[in-house]
Amino acid sequence: MQIDVLRPQDLSAERVARWGELQAADIELDTPFLAPGWARLIERIQGEGARNVRVAVAHQDGRDVAFMPVRVGSFTAMPAGAPMCDYQGVVAEAGVAVDARAMVAALGVHRLDFSHMLESQPAFKRFARGRFVSHVIDVEGGYEAYEAERRAAGTSVLKDCDKKRRKAEREVGSAVFQAFSRSTADFDKLLEWKRAQLKATGQTDIFETGWTRDLMAEMFASRDPDFGGVMFTLHFGDRLAAAHLHLRGRRTIHGWIIAHDPEFERYSPGLLLFQSILRWMDDTPYSRLDLGPGDYRFKRDLANHGQWVTHGFVGAPSPATLTRAVAYGVRRVAEALPLGQISELPGKAMRRMDQWRGLR
Repeated sequence: MQIDVLRPQDLSAERVARWGELQAADIELDTPFLAPGWARLIERIQGEGARNVRVAVAHQDGRDVAFMPVRVGSFTAMPAGAPMCDYQGVVAEAGVAVDARAMVAALGVHRLDFSHMLESQPAFKRFARGRFVSHVIDVEGGYEAYEAERRAAGTSVLKDCDKKRRKAEREVGSAVFQAFSRSTADFDKLLEWKRAQLKATGQTDIFETGWTRDLMAEMFASRDPDFGGVMFTLHFGDRLAAAHLHLRGRRTIHGWIIAHDPEFERYSPGLLLFQSILRWMDDTPYSRLDLGPGDYRFKRDLANHGQWVTHGFVGAPSPATLTRAVAYGVRRVAEALPLGQISELPGKAMRRMDQWRGLR
């Protein structure tokens, strides 16, 4: 197997089509973050310099058999578009064995870090240092079947949504849902709410960096039928109550940037918007709503499927690899101690550092 490393913009039309063909063959790979459009957009927005987006292309027997987009630095590589990228992996032909260390060597770096690698990826499974679940809603059978399934599972989340929707309409105004909204005013409000939410919860403001705002704007403005963004809004009367900017795959809608007006908190407008999206999906090609990373109660209540992802690294013997191994060693020891939130500090520090690396 030979591995070439190319700029996304240098991929031929045939290779882009082949990448899409391999991705379409596996529903688990149907995420916008593993699409050729993601790598090409990230490269265009970030440009060349400290952040160099590349695609490792493996081929054998005269055909391309695997594609993996990454961001390459001087010594380390990380997911293309991190920390805005919720999934990582290799889009490969079924049955093809990809060597993770060979990928790292071909990229010309000492280490490849990953934070949301699909656990089903055999090439990276043995390099995982931890795992967590990403919640997914499957509505292949339609909204009514999904609603009945949730009810049978013992969750009242959808029934509660119906009650809150009626309450909001009595007290505020009609609940109006819009898919593929092109309102720039609502888009700006979504960004404003999201930044306020990050600040209020003590999280990193990922939108302080210009390229993340540019990425969000590009996704909002996209028109490509197979890749891009879709903004959903929910108004109570003439007031915007919630807005979501999600990403589109072929059959999957991926939850990405979500926020709501805190004045309407008692009506759970974000949940009501998710419910409206699920109903809307009945008449579309989309059959999955991926809620993305984060183990929140509303995700557990809504999801009927889980997709496991891992974090870890692959490295060749080097100071960069040793540094990462030591950091994970400290984290493992801390997490094994019964110290509550204190035990979580090394892991949080690593995640914040990785966010900073991706944003700069």
